[in-house]
Amino acid sequence: MIRTHSAGGDFGPLRAEFSLPESFGPDVLAEAEAAVLDPLAEPREDATALPFVTIDPPGSKDLDQAMVVEKTARGFRVHYAIADLAAFVPPGGALDRESRLRGQTLYLPDGNVPLHPPVLSEGAASLLPGEVRPAVLWTIETDEAGEPTSTRVRRALVRSTEQFDYETVQAALDAGNPHPSVAALPELGRRRRELAVRRGAVELQLPEQEISGNPDGGWVLARRPRTVVDAWNAEISLLTGMAAARIMIDARVGVLRTLPDPEPEAVDWLRRSADALGIAWAPEATVSEFLSALDPGQPASMALYADTTRLLRGAGYTAFDGELPALTTHAGIGGAYAHVTAPIRRLVDRFATEICLAVSAGREVPAWVRAALADVPERMSASDTLAAKVERACIDQVEAWVLAEHVGGEFSAVVLRADENKAEILVEDPTVMAKCAGEKLTAGERIGVRLTAVDVEQRKVSFERA
Repeated sequence: MIRTHSAGGDFGPLRAEFSLPESFGPDVLAEAEAAVLDPLAEPREDATALPFVTIDPPGSKDLDQAMVVEKTARGFRVHYAIADLAAFVPPGGALDRESRLRGQTLYLPDGNVPLHPPVLSEGAASLLPGEVRPAVLWTIETDEAGEPTSTRVRRALVRSTEQFDYETVQAALDAGNPHPSVAALPELGRRRRELAVRRGAVELQLPEQEISGNPDGGWVLARRPRTVVDAWNAEISLLTGMAAARIMIDARVGVLRTLPDPEPEAVDWLRRSADALGIAWAPEATVSEFLSALDPGQPASMALYADTTRLLRGAGYTAFDGELPALTTHAGIGGAYAHVTAPIRRLVDRFATEICLAVSAGREVPAWVRAALADVPERMSASDTLAAKVERACIDQVEAWVLAEHVGGEFSAVVLRADENKAEILVEDPTVMAKCAGEKLTAGERIGVRLTAVDVEQRKVSFERA
């Protein structure tokens, strides 16, 4: 694995380029400190006896979700506790205004730019182990197939008993010694994955790049590990988001995450791409069935996943109050879906959650929530765009730092997309996505490439076929 030297690694210029805030204003910090001492006083169910656990990346402090998954006589029961940010953010106050400006937490290798002050996001609101916390508690009952049969959502007090990461949970499951709170997660996770394919959900398992620090003070760039626990954990969040969407659609007020279905022409084009890559696609198989059967580690599959991104275009946030919008579904999920499970890190979740709580309790949706529906979608779309740009810039910067002293070196790569005289490639070690010059390059083939140039300031690297 190639590493940077300890001399590199300053993301200050990148933060300045995107005008990322360095801190919170004194009024925001003061309001956050006051909220810690005096959170929203509302009736709460005492759910501290439930043995909640969290599953997050190692070292995470902003813990949004905690779960207990149980097998029942009729199927499964999911208790999903979500951090209750509305308990700490007074409507119309300094915290509320600042969070609307930020939209979401931005993650950079040298530290994040949080949506909320750390005293909340990593403290009083975070579902840290051993701490009693205010939460929004979802309890979802499913049948044997994993289809929901009932949903309850209410405010509660919870206590997480353990903080796990994906690898720890995976290792315990592999050893046959899972924590009781997630012992049923594999079975429910698999059934929810099967249902997703039947719904027509389109999931792209593109290689993901991960940046981590090394002991020398530099950075390491590698392929992000993906365990099946990642997928099962995501299914619990998706199950909850779909339940939230159903509550809001039935009440005709809410905000959904939407994505149009692929155009038939795009699906036909993908079938031609699969044929060109030598991947068999049965005529009766849907896009979802076909993609779910691919081995994401194979070069041809990587190339096809890269092409499939054109199927999923037009994602957005759709708010409504009274009349349902023309589009209420998300093609990537295969149904209606809403963001409610990450309010520490994402603005829209706080508003969608308040709608679900009000509807479930038979109360009017708060006026401040209804008023926010006018601009929350636009704010979220803007913050999504910024987050994507910052993530890409960080990866490009680390790629340049990692490769700066290896100009002229040769590497193994997979061709993801190819034109006449250039291609998009995935270098396998270090994990780098870049442009490559060369003739007669073919998508899905593994080739040798030579690093021809690195511009650290412009965050650009160039390759040619070796």
